[in-house]
Amino acid sequence: MRPKEADFTRIEPDAVRRVLLVDDSRLQLKIVSAMLSRWGFEVLQAESGPEALELCATHSPDLVLSDWMMPGMDGLEFCRHFRDLQKDSYGYFILLTSKSEKGDVAQGLDAGADDFLTKPVNAHELRARINAGARVVSMERQLSEKNRLVSEAFAELKTIHEAIDNDLKQARKIQESLVPDRMRVIGTSRVSLLLQPCGHVGGDLVGMFTPGFDRLGLYSIDVSGHGITSAMVTARVAGYMSSTFPDQNIALEKRFDQYYAMREPAETGRMLNQRLAADPGVEEYLTMAYVAGDMKTGAMRLVQAGHPPPLLLRADGTVEFLGDGGLPIGLVDEVSYDQVEFTMARGDRLLLYSDGFTEAVMKDGQMLEEEGLARIFRQSVEMGGTGPELLEDMYWRLTTQMENAETLGDDVSAALLEFDSVPEAPANP
Repeated sequence: MRPKEADFTRIEPDAVRRVLLVDDSRLQLKIVSAMLSRWGFEVLQAESGPEALELCATHSPDLVLSDWMMPGMDGLEFCRHFRDLQKDSYGYFILLTSKSEKGDVAQGLDAGADDFLTKPVNAHELRARINAGARVVSMERQLSEKNRLVSEAFAELKTIHEAIDNDLKQARKIQESLVPDRMRVIGTSRVSLLLQPCGHVGGDLVGMFTPGFDRLGLYSIDVSGHGITSAMVTARVAGYMSSTFPDQNIALEKRFDQYYAMREPAETGRMLNQRLAADPGVEEYLTMAYVAGDMKTGAMRLVQAGHPPPLLLRADGTVEFLGDGGLPIGLVDEVSYDQVEFTMARGDRLLLYSDGFTEAVMKDGQMLEEEGLARIFRQSVEMGGTGPELLEDMYWRLTTQMENAETLGDDVSAALLEFDSVPEAPANP
C-alpha cells in the first residue's frame, strides 16, 4: 500500500530550519527550492561554490544541498571549504550527484559529505534524507549543549578550586605561624623544629616554650587524619601550649603572681585530654610526646601519649627509645598518664618525631621503622649536621630512600634538643 503523502512531508523538530541549495542549474534551483519552501524551510540559493561560501559567512545553514558537478569550484571542493569554516553548530552536507560508484562515494565522504542524493531529485527521498540529517544535527546540538554545560561547570569548579587553593595557601601560612621559631638557643643547648605537611596543611605540630632561662617545654603532636579538620585541631592545641601567652599554656601554672612553674608532664597530658574530650562534635584525637626539661642539670620528664617513642642519641653513639606508649589524647574522657624521667649529658641529642618518619615506605616496600630512623639520625650527625640543618638532612635522606619521594603519605615533623652542645658566649669585658 502506498504510504500517505503526510508521512513523506512530515517535518522533523527544529534541528533543520535553514537550507542552503547550491547548483549551477537555475532550473534545478527553482524546482528543489519550491519543494523545500513548501515544507516550511528557509531556503538560501547559490549558483557556485564561492557564492555559497559568502552566504555561509553571514547565514550559517543547518543543512546544505550541493550539486557535485559544477564549473570552477565543484561540490567536493566546496564541501572541504565548508567544513573549514568556523561555525557554532554542525551543518549537515548532502551531495547531489549522478555518481554511484563506491570510489566516488568514498571520495565524497573524505571531503566531508554526510549523505548523497541522486539526480533527478525525488521528493520523498529528499524528505527522508533531510529527516535523517535533522536527527544527526539534533543529536549534535544536544551533545554540544551538554558539552557547554560541562565546560561551564568545569570552569565554575576551577574557580571554586582556585579559591579553595588560595584559602589553603593562606591556611598554611597561618599554620606555619604556629611554629614561629624553628631554632632557639637556650644557654648552651639548642632546640630545632621541622614541620613538613603532606598537603597544604596538616595535623602535625611541634613546638617549644621557655618559662624561665633554665627550663624548657618541648613537644611533638600528631592529630588523627589529615587536612583542614586536623589543622584546626592543631591550631587549638597550639593555643593550649602557647609559647607567647604563658597564662594560656596549660603546661604552666602561675606561682605567687610572679613567675610560671612547669606542671608535671603527666598532669599536662591529663588536662589536655580533659579539654579535647569535652569538645562536642570533635571526633579527632591526637598523640603527643612532651618533655619538660631543666637545661642546667639535664633532668628530663617525659609523657608519651600514644606517640612514637622519643629517640635519645647519647654522645657516645648509643641509642635509647624512651617511653611505654600510653593512650592518645582526646580518645576517652578520663585517663591518667605515666611519666618517664631521664637525664641528658653534654653532647646528647633528643629527637621527638611523628610517625611520618617511621611509617614512611621505602623503595624496598618496607617501612623505615625505628631502626631505620636511628640509622639516618646517626648518618646526619656523623656528617657534622647541627640544628635545623641536621633535621633537613634527615628529611632529605628520608625522601631520597622513599618509594614515592614526590608525594608524602603523611605529615613529617620532628623536634630536636641538642643538650649542652653550643659554646657559651664569652662574657663582655
